Amino acid sequence: MEDGSEVKLGVFLSNSKSRRTKLTADKLAQLANLGLQWADPSRGHGS
Repeated sequence: MEDGSEVKLGVFLSNSKSRRTKLTADKLAQLANLGLQWADPSRGHGS
């Protein structure tokens, strides 16, 4: 995390997915590049 604290991967992914409408396009693109299909900005929200 940006503040240096550790977070379990599952918690991070769950939080990121539930807050995806608040993520920047850059963050969504980075997550999509990791293979997270729900983060692909070209697919629109809710995919």
